Amino acid sequence: EYYLPLLHDQTALLFDYLSPSSVVMLHGEVEPAMRGFLGDATERHRFLSHDPERPVLRPDELFLTPERVFERTHDFARLTCRRRPDDGRRPSGAVAAGTTPAQDAEESPREGFTLPAPRPSVDRRAEDPARALREMLESTDARVLVMGESAGRLETLAQLFAENGIRLPEVADWAAFEQGNHAAALAVGPLHDGFVRCRDGLVLITESELFPASVRRRARASAASVDPNTLIRDLSELKVGDPVVHQDHGIGRYQGLMDLDLGDGETEFLHLVYQGDASLYVPVSQLHQISRYAGASPEDAPLHQLGSGQWEKARKRAAKQARDTAAELLNLYARRAARQGHAFQFSAHDYEAFADGFGFDETPDQLAAIHAVVQDMVSDKPMDRLVCGDVGFGKTEVALRAAFLAVSGGRQVMLLAPTTLLAEQHFETFRDRFAQWPIRIAQLSRFRSTREVRESLDGFADGRVDIVIGTHKLLSTDVRPKRLGLVIIDEEHRFGVRQKEQLKALRAEIDVLTLTATPIPRTLAMSLEGIRDFSVIATAPERRLAIKTFVRQENKSVIREAILRELKRGGQVYFLHNEVRTIENRREMLAELVPEASIAIAHGQMAERELERVMREFHQQRFNLLLCTTIIETGIDVPTANTIVIHRADRFGLAQLHQLRGRVGRSHHQAYAYLLTPEPAAMTRDAGKRLEAIQSRFGDCI
Repeated sequence: EYYLPLLHDQTALLFDYLSPSSVVMLHGEVEPAMRGFLGDATERHRFLSHDPERPVLRPDELFLTPERVFERTHDFARLTCRRRPDDGRRPSGAVAAGTTPAQDAEESPREGFTLPAPRPSVDRRAEDPARALREMLESTDARVLVMGESAGRLETLAQLFAENGIRLPEVADWAAFEQGNHAAALAVGPLHDGFVRCRDGLVLITESELFPASVRRRARASAASVDPNTLIRDLSELKVGDPVVHQDHGIGRYQGLMDLDLGDGETEFLHLVYQGDASLYVPVSQLHQISRYAGASPEDAPLHQLGSGQWEKARKRAAKQARDTAAELLNLYARRAARQGHAFQFSAHDYEAFADGFGFDETPDQLAAIHAVVQDMVSDKPMDRLVCGDVGFGKTEVALRAAFLAVSGGRQVMLLAPTTLLAEQHFETFRDRFAQWPIRIAQLSRFRSTREVRESLDGFADGRVDIVIGTHKLLSTDVRPKRLGLVIIDEEHRFGVRQKEQLKALRAEIDVLTLTATPIPRTLAMSLEGIRDFSVIATAPERRLAIKTFVRQENKSVIREAILRELKRGGQVYFLHNEVRTIENRREMLAELVPEASIAIAHGQMAERELERVMREFHQQRFNLLLCTTIIETGIDVPTANTIVIHRADRFGLAQLHQLRGRVGRSHHQAYAYLLTPEPAAMTRDAGKRLEAIQSRFGDCI
């Protein structure tokens, strides 16, 4: 907003856009709020005014004073909303300016009406799902309107009610009901909360109140998903100097395009330079023989010598390793093919009821992934599916649906997470989603006592525990499930070599679902080649905004501005400082720089219970700035934390930066990621290129 007046008419005010008949409501303590805002704006201006290339206007040039605001509100009818002095919580009704206190009295019900008790809910798993609603309708003489979110939902509600002895007519809208004479009726209206109008005994109940844990807006018509196997191969992907691989001649460097006449007219060629400045000219028509070099350091790519046989030897070595890997995979998949898999059976009615517990619209890609997993599980072929999707795009919901199918089919589920905090997050998510179902869930991690772990293991062994969630400890010999049917692996690339070997053995026996945001090349290649089944969730959830990413040289004003931006809108901040030895010094600096923030520390060397307490309190918003290490990299989901500041971002890899960015932006609020760097001379060339890649893909400014 500091730059908006440079681009827009500064003389126009909010009041200039209101019609003379508009009504202005003043809610709460307006004047103290305005004065507090002006004080904050003045402080922010002091920190922003250091940058001569981005001049900002003074607060008194941007904002009205409280006196000017009240002066302009006199041009309109004005309402003031006060708080009741008796409890300080419930807002009173709107009171017109100049009215008497008696007019602020709460409405009383007209004599003779029996108003309903607390709102009824519908439990579709009960023997009589609509019993509470039917009893409410029978016990009140108030007129009741039930609203569904859409015409389709209204039809479903009418059918559900009819099956349970409640037959309600449909009316067009609230006005039609109000003017009609129906004792109870149905209508369409996308309201979340209902109300009781006491003076004439009219009651409105919404679908979200009838189904408090499950209602969501239905998905809109979906666009077709992008085919993950469609790869664009274009010369625009190559820059002069890039190392490339010719399938017959090996590694060389691309030097651009040249037009050569070989007797049949001019033809366009790719110019490649090899060891000893030898040149190779490849016709553009043979572009399919060229691939990008995938080594760790493109600048130091080892160029091959044309005609030396180096490339042929390298190809033979790679072919031998490929044969070894292929033999291993062949053995694995032969064992899977020879085994008759378990075809899960489930109740479509129960599955739909569980799916309704998802509080969001499924994206087209998410629906496709869920459908693919369901089809895999109901077939008699053991599932081995990789679901790849960006952080926050809904992979966990795919896992929840799969777990429900497995448990409802009489089998047990094991979910492996790479970190204790992620296991804790999954445990909370699963426990919430399965709260209304007779399914027992346990967690194995360092957050659990020895007694709790032993009880969970015993329950898993005798079949009393349906789902176990934990880290690599689940792969130990102590874990002996009675009837394991599904293993869910989150971020497999984060496990060690020994754990991956154990996971590999599991794939030959039972259904396996793997979730990842950054698959390792081998896993991705196997999926793209069709060896493993593959689903991509590439569509962001509805209302999800792209994370604004800033690569900035670190200084105090940038840090304060980034943190205050989030705190002023009531959010929370991650500050990532990946050195436990100096993290307390960083805390002191932040406390002095941003005294408005309440700060807590989280890192992997803390005691388990202390770390658990800190993470829980951050999730419960008991403090607003978490100073942490990369322990938050995987899986911590705090929707109210929408700014992350990363100290020394040049020390992280691309996958890490991508994962860390994903810790914010988990809701519909705009999220910000600040990648702070030292002086350019203090960074390596590779670090600069990594940040350049992040900048070109996600960045907003440097």
